[in-house]
Amino acid sequence: MRKMDEMEISISLKAIKWAWAYTCLFLAMWVIYNYIQTRTFGLAFFLLITQNLVLIAIQSFFKWKLVKDEK
Repeated sequence: MRKMDEMEISISLKAIKWAWAYTCLFLAMWVIYNYIQTRTFGLAFFLLITQNLVLIAIQSFFKWKLVKDEK
């Protein structure tokens, strides 16, 4: 397995961002539909919230680690 060059990394990151955006949009529509039908928040809501909490936590951790390593 070879190392990706800058162009491949950029393409991969853009694809990941679009896939994440699609997943969030799909889950949001699912949550709205489910709430209209049942007046409750189901598994889709839990997944949508926790997915974004994990994203924020990991971003914060890596930013903290980067700042810590620069000192």
